[in-house]
Amino acid sequence: MSSENQEVAATENVEQAPALSGDPLNNTPETNTDWKASLSDELRADKSLENIKDVSSLAKSYIHAQKLVGADKIPVPNKHATEDDWNAVYKRLGRPETPDGYKFNLPEDQKVDENGLKVFADHAHKLGLLPNQAEGLVKFYNEMQSNQLQEADSTALAGRQKAMDELQSEWGAAYKQKVDQANNVVASVFPQGFMSTNLADGTKLGDHPAVIKAFADLASKMGEDKIPQAEGPTYLTPKQIDKEIATLQAPGSAYWDKNHPNHGIAVEEVQALFEQKHAKPE
Repeated sequence: MSSENQEVAATENVEQAPALSGDPLNNTPETNTDWKASLSDELRADKSLENIKDVSSLAKSYIHAQKLVGADKIPVPNKHATEDDWNAVYKRLGRPETPDGYKFNLPEDQKVDENGLKVFADHAHKLGLLPNQAEGLVKFYNEMQSNQLQEADSTALAGRQKAMDELQSEWGAAYKQKVDQANNVVASVFPQGFMSTNLADGTKLGDHPAVIKAFADLASKMGEDKIPQAEGPTYLTPKQIDKEIATLQAPGSAYWDKNHPNHGIAVEEVQALFEQKHAKPE
């Protein structure tokens, strides 16, 4: 056999090397992207594997399931569950056997409506509330009520102060006298506490200047024998004072004529009126 024929024969007898799959440069074999391909049709169709995207996710799910083995598990009732089914769940969660089992440890300074607490405990038990949940709701309600009362008190106080400032500015030194007259009218006609009636905005009826002025005006129109009179000196409002001063200082009056026998008296009266006008209300 010639050397040429020997080379051809040798070449034909050489086994063909299998082709490498994957990435030969990085030496990574080709992987199957569908990790469920090796499973049976029955396993692949199981809905519990729908959300498992790869082998790593499957491993994590398995580890989590293993941790739950032996744990005290409570089945969640479905929409067809009966009241007894839910009561069984509530009992295992820790609901008291009866509504009397709820204990409400409230601050000593908080007023407690025992009857209201009893009604609430009955409803809490029907709803399956745990003791800490029921107590938490009661504390939240009481705090909310307390905040609302404080806010109402602040609103009433602000309204009362605003009314006082407005009336003192208008009535001046006659403020106390006018308020007393208004209160006397109210006391002679309406029941006790009428002026303390709460209004929708949180203020009281007696905190509104228009109301007080209305009763003060009524007092001035009623005869002194009709209502009890306030004790003490009589004061004029700033407007009344200005009117009196204008009368005393009218042209040709004794105030401007030093030779008039009543000149001194007129000057003293005007001075007294000015002092009363600028005096601080009591």
